[in-house]
Amino acid sequence: MDKYGLIGFPLGHSFSIGYHNQRFADEGINAKYVNFEIPSIDDLPEVLSSNPDLKGLNVTIPYKEKVMAFLDYVSPEARAIGAVNVIKVEHEGKKIRLKGYNSDVIGFTQSIEPMLEDYHKKALVLGTGGASKAVAYGLKSLGIEPVFVSRYERPGTIQYSNITPDVVKEYNVIVNCTPLGMYPKTETCPDLPYEALDDHNILYDLIYNPDETLFMKKGAARGAQTKNGLEMLLLQAFASWEFWNGK
Repeated sequence: MDKYGLIGFPLGHSFSIGYHNQRFADEGINAKYVNFEIPSIDDLPEVLSSNPDLKGLNVTIPYKEKVMAFLDYVSPEARAIGAVNVIKVEHEGKKIRLKGYNSDVIGFTQSIEPMLEDYHKKALVLGTGGASKAVAYGLKSLGIEPVFVSRYERPGTIQYSNITPDVVKEYNVIVNCTPLGMYPKTETCPDLPYEALDDHNILYDLIYNPDETLFMKKGAARGAQTKNGLEMLLLQAFASWEFWNGK
């Protein structure tokens, strides 16, 4: 039986295990998906050696960047983003070859593209982690100029305190890549001038639990288009399968 899995720490909240095992059951695929909760990325070789039937892995927090040092091949997209979240495991005799890809960018771009109009030219990307890098890469590929938003002074970023009503009118696509508003802290949201939003804005939240975050509610109240991260997750999971099994 083929095996697939997820590496990260901790893994209590993982969506992947349920999705993939359900898919295997529905489609009669002789495979199983398991969680590998490893306290250090240095445990990866042991996971590989003790699971010879492993065909592919997903990678989540906090290893999307650290895992790249272990890979034999990294796709140009994943290299540009600086993060890998899908690994294809190839067995050549006793040798194992690891190929790294990024499905965040595919899931995000396919999910947000139908929402975009000609007047969407610039975007605020809230957060500076691995997912935000993939989002920025995806926005650029769609012809939208992204800028990162951070609490701290960093080169090439805007601080939350400097986001004025004029900024959210110009940067009218706003993508939340932070955990603000995620269950159980559903009463939190990014600090933005929500009163300046209107129907020209898109508020896209990578969070999918709850279905509608406070960030989305505040946008919708002003007429903005909103979307959560569930479709992105489904598209990502589908992309993982393509990377593992596509020719």
